[in-house]
Amino acid sequence: MAILGVRVYEKATSVSTPNVAKVGIPFVVGTAPVQSADKPAKSNTPVLATSWDEAVEKLGFSYDWKKYTLCEFMYSHFQLFGQQPAIFCNILDPAKMKAAAEPKDYPVTNHQVVLPIDAIAASLKVTVKGDGEDAAGTTLKADEDYSVFYDRDDSDTYVCIVELLEDGAGYDASTLNIGYDAVTPETATVADVVDGVGQVDAAMTVVGTVPDLIAAPGWSHNTVVAAVMATKASAISGLFKGKAVIDADSSAEGVTEYSQLSNYKNKNSFVDVDQILCWPMVKLGDYTFHLSTQLCGLMSKVDTDNRGIPYESPSNKNLKMDACVLEDGTEVNLTWPQVEMVSGDWGVVTAVNFMDSGWVAKGNYTACFPGNTDVKDQFIPVSRMFDFIGNTLIRTFWPKQDKPLTTALRDSILQTCNIWLGGLCGSGYLYGARCALLAEENPLTNLLAGHITLHVYNAPPVPAQRIDFILEYDVSYVETALVA
Repeated sequence: MAILGVRVYEKATSVSTPNVAKVGIPFVVGTAPVQSADKPAKSNTPVLATSWDEAVEKLGFSYDWKKYTLCEFMYSHFQLFGQQPAIFCNILDPAKMKAAAEPKDYPVTNHQVVLPIDAIAASLKVTVKGDGEDAAGTTLKADEDYSVFYDRDDSDTYVCIVELLEDGAGYDASTLNIGYDAVTPETATVADVVDGVGQVDAAMTVVGTVPDLIAAPGWSHNTVVAAVMATKASAISGLFKGKAVIDADSSAEGVTEYSQLSNYKNKNSFVDVDQILCWPMVKLGDYTFHLSTQLCGLMSKVDTDNRGIPYESPSNKNLKMDACVLEDGTEVNLTWPQVEMVSGDWGVVTAVNFMDSGWVAKGNYTACFPGNTDVKDQFIPVSRMFDFIGNTLIRTFWPKQDKPLTTALRDSILQTCNIWLGGLCGSGYLYGARCALLAEENPLTNLLAGHITLHVYNAPPVPAQRIDFILEYDVSYVETALVA
């Protein structure tokens, strides 16, 4: 090796650029009509979608949201709130969740037959039926005698359409006998949903994005599902934190009166710091949504409006709705004192139309309130800011692992962390924050084991839940006005 001359060497910058965690990204578990998708995504696997068109292309779409629960979320998140991305986990596997539909005769109109969207195209068995037909009794071949596609019918219902091809046998048939296999989303079980929720850990490796909201509309009122959602939200991929946005049951077996909420919440143990509990459902026109669905869209929008910092509560922000309803469609009209009790005393997020503001979400508390009143746990925005700061620190300093534990490494971490926290404080996202290395938290035995602990002090703003004015009659104004 040459030892003469002049050389220049580069040294890594001591202050790193923070790898800021993304927020407002939901991971949604449920069923979708993937059999109708143009590019069907694999079942029980995280699927990233950054637009309505991409979601429909990968998962299909139907307005039958009781059967296909993911479609409710797709419509709300992309169409109503205009938010992206979202990660979906479709638990409907057409290869397993299916049943044979009895073959029967269908009339042909304009060379087409309309079947339910549940029909699996590859399973169709089509035969020409009818007396006097030239091709009567002929079994038709896919892509030769007929094609199959999914589209809307005249009533705006998504359906499966069998279209006879002009050059194929049976083009002029008036009746077709068709048998097929149909998907059975109604056979999905709690165990299937729990497995789907577990896939949140795979999101980082499969789609390269870590979500911070977990939702399962139509399922999250189940105590087992809600518990697993909370567990996963507390340690996504074993590292990152988020929130499980869940619903109280709005059916006849659940909560039909606001006064039942406190007992229902405690009875079902919906009291986790990583849960946000919602009630009732909401309606917009002919469409009914779980409140958890719209709350995810609203939280995403508020985060986006704040440059990706989750320091502001979704409470008192507009939802996309025109009525609160129960599952059976019965309207729920809460008075302001009732809203104060639901959201202020019991820690449940609800919706209210009051003071000319239109319909807004109301509630600043996570489900742990009122049992847990630690400021970092009880408030939705404060708890989410703690999650956000923690997730960012993990992402930023993950590459520092296994480097020599030197004063340079220590100083690099401290400087990077404090500069970033200072920026959050300067922008008003934190009251104040600092990162410090404390001797009492770093005993020699830990240091010798390669274990260093840094203490991050931070104080996110709390929501202004109550603003009081004190009115007093000041008699001095009388004398000033009348005598002066």
